[in-house]
Amino acid sequence: MSWIAEALSATATTSPESAQQAIGYPSLFLLVLFGALVPVIPTGALVSSAAVVAFHQTAPFALVLVFVTASLAAFLGDVALYWLGRRGMGSKNGSRWLEAIRARAPEERLEQAQAKLADHGVAVLVLSRLVPAGRIPVMLACLMAEWPIRRFARGNAPACLAWAVTYQLIGILGGSLFPEPWEGVVAAVALTVVISVVPSLWKRVRAAG
Repeated sequence: MSWIAEALSATATTSPESAQQAIGYPSLFLLVLFGALVPVIPTGALVSSAAVVAFHQTAPFALVLVFVTASLAAFLGDVALYWLGRRGMGSKNGSRWLEAIRARAPEERLEQAQAKLADHGVAVLVLSRLVPAGRIPVMLACLMAEWPIRRFARGNAPACLAWAVTYQLIGILGGSLFPEPWEGVVAAVALTVVISVVPSLWKRVRAAG
């Protein structure tokens, strides 16, 4: 399933679905994994786009494979980043990974994450994956609370499953509304952008008021 090629070319598929799948699933896995480690890739939009293309395919279990690929990659990426963060916490000079996590966790958001983590525990991890820019502050709060990696992994597993389901549903919605895959991809990406932007805009409106 070469959903990347479909999204970029906005044309009908020109290669067999088996060949597309051989390229598409590994690409999705690597991009989501890398996006979890270096949070600059819009991984939610990638999953939604992949779900749109899978929705229009005749291959059985295409949507299931997108879900499994995305959730597994997100989980492994999160656990790897947490492990690197723990190494940085235990290191005398820290690490660039820990500094990167800290740089993406403003003091105010970190304090909120620490308070919620103390009150609700693992449940906060699930919500952090669904709230735009919520994952990193909660991860840093877990690091500062000295959670063992096993405890973090147990809480992060359902978080990644919920995240993959949410963005896949956005893709399915986009795919069901439009006859052409590229139209659904555009709609899904636009919706994920709106979801990521609205909370920050709402905060600014409230602060201005």
